[in-house]
Amino acid sequence: MSVSSLFSDERTPVYIIAEIGVNHNGSLERAMQCIDAAVACGANAVKFQTFKSEKLVTQQAQKADYQNKNTASTESQLDMLKKLELRFEDFVTLKDYCAEKSIDFMSTPFDDESAEFLDSIKVDAFKIGSGDMNNIPFLQKINQYRRPVLLSTGMSELDEIREPLTALENCPVILLHCTSDYPAPLEDVNLRAIRTMAYTYGKIIGYSDHTEGIEVTVAAVALGARVIEKHFTLDRNLPGPDHKASLEPKQFAALVKAVRGIEQALGDGVKRCMPSEKNTKAVARKSLVLTVDKHAGDILTEADISVKRPGTGIEPKFYSQFIGKTLTRNLKQDQMLTWEDIQ
Repeated sequence: MSVSSLFSDERTPVYIIAEIGVNHNGSLERAMQCIDAAVACGANAVKFQTFKSEKLVTQQAQKADYQNKNTASTESQLDMLKKLELRFEDFVTLKDYCAEKSIDFMSTPFDDESAEFLDSIKVDAFKIGSGDMNNIPFLQKINQYRRPVLLSTGMSELDEIREPLTALENCPVILLHCTSDYPAPLEDVNLRAIRTMAYTYGKIIGYSDHTEGIEVTVAAVALGARVIEKHFTLDRNLPGPDHKASLEPKQFAALVKAVRGIEQALGDGVKRCMPSEKNTKAVARKSLVLTVDKHAGDILTEADISVKRPGTGIEPKFYSQFIGKTLTRNLKQDQMLTWEDIQ
């Protein structure tokens, strides 16, 4: 299953992205280990972050609260990012490795040079972080590549989504609902926005989950999310800004299993008796039966007919049609009535 298939077939399974991001801590070897683990967990794609630190932040840029909490408070955001940066040639290796492992390769570019590079190696899709959804010149640059785009919409109002979609008019776009806090508090998740976004913009809607655990992710699928992105790490205790808000392989595998189970449970929306119910239906529903022995020629009264299990005979809704009718044959107590028994 590839990201492109989402745009051609509405019946495709939920597309699950393991957001490795910078959880490789600047190590190509660890990044490849993360890919291996994501494949083993059943992810459809891995996603990284591609940037040149000096082009992303100023020397004076402050870190977010969650970054300060999870990294040394004395280092700047620039210093922190420098430790997490991979070289362009590393991403070539990772792209090839993903192809070898049959998993999609995605990355979030944070500057024009990184975007141009990712296009040159035929990235399967661009992921645009919430921080750049209003960066219209940058989105217009991305638009030139005509590749699939996953656009995170954290920190935005509903109407703010319209302008970036216009800027990306040449690209197949998937909108990701998102709450840009790490971890995101449950009271700010607002999963019902998934349906609102789908109705308003008519796009494939996914969910980029920053909550702890997997429950919210599963709920998002139940509400219609067709793409799931979740931070992924080999070890939540590793140093770095995002490990604490990530899932380890065992948890991520549980997430994939839960999502696949919910997909099965959602079904096709047609209300009908399901194959597994048919035996129960015959046992639990009821039929019209006689309360006493009766003979051919007897006139049936209300006292002669009862409603009992099983449900393999005449349905109780036809009760009134048997009252006052003449029996055509002898019947025993508790025997189920048939249409041939009356005239």
